[in-house]
Amino acid sequence: MAKLAFLGLGVMGFPMAGHLSRAGHTLSVWNRTASKAEKWAQTHNGLACPSVEDAVADCDFVMLCVGNDEDVMAVASPALAAMRAGSVLVDHTTASAKCARACAEMASTYDIGFVDAPISGGEAGAVNGQLTIMCGGTETAYASAEPIMKAYGKAIKRMGPVGAGQLTKMVNQICIAGTLQGLSEAINFAKKAGLDVDAVVQAIGKGAAQSWQMDNRASTMGRGEFDFGFAVDWMRKDLNIAIEEAQANGADLTLTRMVDGYYQDIQNMGGNRWDTSSLIKRLSD
Repeated sequence: MAKLAFLGLGVMGFPMAGHLSRAGHTLSVWNRTASKAEKWAQTHNGLACPSVEDAVADCDFVMLCVGNDEDVMAVASPALAAMRAGSVLVDHTTASAKCARACAEMASTYDIGFVDAPISGGEAGAVNGQLTIMCGGTETAYASAEPIMKAYGKAIKRMGPVGAGQLTKMVNQICIAGTLQGLSEAINFAKKAGLDVDAVVQAIGKGAAQSWQMDNRASTMGRGEFDFGFAVDWMRKDLNIAIEEAQANGADLTLTRMVDGYYQDIQNMGGNRWDTSSLIKRLSD
């Protein structure tokens, strides 16, 4: 078993760190709000540390899961300076590829490996240890970190060099945005046509229209329930990362830009913390 640190105990990080502890690893944790780290330590009989430097000292692997590029750099900088040579930093934050490359460059100056490893699967995936993890980094760094990530990942894949994990996560969010907008329009159409939404989903849910979003969100969207984890604020952050990347690589994200604007409408309705399936609220109200 390895000696690990987990930095960032939010909606995703808290249960992910728990899976590592249950897998038998020695774990120290840190969180910007210290009470969350204390709560985790009490729940999992682990060690809550007062600083990033204390948490990462002499660890084999350090896992990071915070909010955005700025947060990553603010935490990764002191972490890397305190980590031992030969260890590996795994960043599970959804951030930009530029941020990932900057972290990797910083890590190399300390002879530390780096893997950008954004996650998909939402809060339920984190709690159940069923996350999809898209990774970028050297083959060596990835190969060493993959067995550790299996504690909470059901599908883990190296997509290429540093930054490739973040780029793949952008593709993931682009797909989700388009799928949810189509599903929102379809459910709204079914309602206005006088159809039973659940019956419609049962009829079409095994054919070409099927998707994870249809299977898991169509019924709740029809009932106006939007409390299922991944918030609109977070989705807009992710989509804007993708839009910025598209400006650099020349990709056409016409639909993604449109849906991002629709999510801004949801924010204007007070739905910042509603989950991403709340797109339908624009059509139903």
